[in-house]
Amino acid sequence: METWKEFEANELTHSAAHHLIAIHELGAEYGGWARVSDIAKDLGITRGSVSINLRALKKRGYVVTDEHRMVKLSAKGLEVANSVKSKKAGFKTFLIDVLGVSEAQAEIDSCKIEHLISEETSERLAQFMDEHKPAHH
Repeated sequence: METWKEFEANELTHSAAHHLIAIHELGAEYGGWARVSDIAKDLGITRGSVSINLRALKKRGYVVTDEHRMVKLSAKGLEVANSVKSKKAGFKTFLIDVLGVSEAQAEIDSCKIEHLISEETSERLAQFMDEHKPAHH
């Protein structure tokens, strides 16, 4: 498969990744449940946009909803949210500590790539970082 097509075939869109992370972070206070209005506020988009995006996430098995318009990550959604957060953190650390990128730029760039890199690349990056830890005296 050509690389540019693989980018399109990526299972998770940037928007979907941010929705899952927002639900995960907002839900931390309420047993995993988040309100559509809070997700919208967190992401800086309308409740209508959140509702549309949640329908797609629900259809793909990433979230569950209840009769009170509350939303919660499914086991699959939680796994994906944790994976994206972990990839972002690892890549951000690499950009700052290895490449010397500013924290602000590293935040932006790690956010852009967090949902795109494979598990294999993410794991190799973590290994690389472990092997090249600066010696603290």
